[in-house]
Amino acid sequence: MSTLPLPLSFFRLSGTSTRDLPFPSSLERSSVSFPLIPFRRLELFRSTSGMTISRSFSFVFCSLKAKATAELVQDTESGIPAVGRSGGGRTTEVEHSRTFLEARSEQELLYGIRKEVEAKRLPPNIAAGMKELYQNYRNAVFQSGDPSAAETVMSNMAVAFDRILLDVEDPFVFKPYHKALREPFDYHMFVQNYIRPLIDFRNSYIGNLSFFYEIEEKLKQGHNVVLISNHQTEADPAIIALLLEKTNPRISENMIYVAGDRVITDPLCKPFSMGRNLICVYSKRHMYDVPEHVEMKRRANTRSLKEMALLLRDGSKIVWIAPSGGRDRPDPFTEEWYPDSFDSSSVDNMRRLIGRSGAAGHIYPLALLCYDIMPPPPKLEKEIGEKRIMSFHGAGLSVAPKICPSEIAVARKMSEEAKDTYAQALYKSVTEQYNVLKCAIHGKQGFAASSIGISLSQPWN
Repeated sequence: MSTLPLPLSFFRLSGTSTRDLPFPSSLERSSVSFPLIPFRRLELFRSTSGMTISRSFSFVFCSLKAKATAELVQDTESGIPAVGRSGGGRTTEVEHSRTFLEARSEQELLYGIRKEVEAKRLPPNIAAGMKELYQNYRNAVFQSGDPSAAETVMSNMAVAFDRILLDVEDPFVFKPYHKALREPFDYHMFVQNYIRPLIDFRNSYIGNLSFFYEIEEKLKQGHNVVLISNHQTEADPAIIALLLEKTNPRISENMIYVAGDRVITDPLCKPFSMGRNLICVYSKRHMYDVPEHVEMKRRANTRSLKEMALLLRDGSKIVWIAPSGGRDRPDPFTEEWYPDSFDSSSVDNMRRLIGRSGAAGHIYPLALLCYDIMPPPPKLEKEIGEKRIMSFHGAGLSVAPKICPSEIAVARKMSEEAKDTYAQALYKSVTEQYNVLKCAIHGKQGFAASSIGISLSQPWN
């Protein structure tokens, strides 16, 4: 099959075009009205290959009502379902339907979903998830009051749909270590430009910006850094990167995230995960969903830990991990959100990995508050694919001073009690930072919520 290279760096707006098509009845919802939104073609600047094409781009660790249809591929050597394609990424892209990129209005874009289903290029269950994703994203972006919201929704969703369709036609498979794809299509920028309109930067804050500068300096010196964090939404990596992109671009673009298998198998999530650096693992929360797969998942996780150990040997790596094993959930009685407890064995694994890497290593507690932007389901769900309600909201990110293990050398074995004590110390710091962010954003206290150990700022202003 012929291939079509897609060089991408950033884009500019040029021209408008509208076309009136009858709104397909299969896409109508009685409670939602869609006015015609003209589409602005996005013309990309030339890349090093010298080509210019029309494209747009986007991100969300997203939603699907039905089961995921993606399948993991068997690793021929280990018998473990591989989370990666040979070679680690696409160097070219198969030529595929341009239905969504050629849409000139919201109606054409949504009509394109039905068109692709009728052409049997798009499974009906994925199509249903795409329609739901569009409506939720549209509602959230319009909450911002931005006069260009209609254009933003149209351009971002056109490319989101195009990337989803491409992956259905030519499924991407993740390796244990996945490096963000930046060419021929820049999935990292696709992610950033999709999530950016969902963040209310006027009501967002960073805690202890000076420590992020300290972390960048340590990375420049060849040190490794591990961020022990709570986890709130599937969009956490993009939100972290967006809050730090102006002040700490090295962290923003080079962070490696320890990610569960669900965001690399859900057809609507995969294109967005492709824009991040990932260590792919099976979450402990879903380890026993299918009893006969438990041993396979454990072997796969061991393989991923080995990949991480190899990366850390080179130094200058920054790794984000949520030792809770999943996203925070609200208390079922009070409906209050708070960081979920940390698994001490997960924390200790990271302690031992950086201690044995041969490079200097540091562990920092990181707090993140952003659940309003894309909250998870109230309860843990076994099925791949979940309904996503998005909103335009403020977000918070804070880091505290590094916490060193109190017992002997980093690389030596800790007692169980010492492991628990160390994990609790990190959790306590994360919780304290989270409460300050909560007062600033939800409590409307703003900068006044700063405490002796946590100084809030808005470096993007």
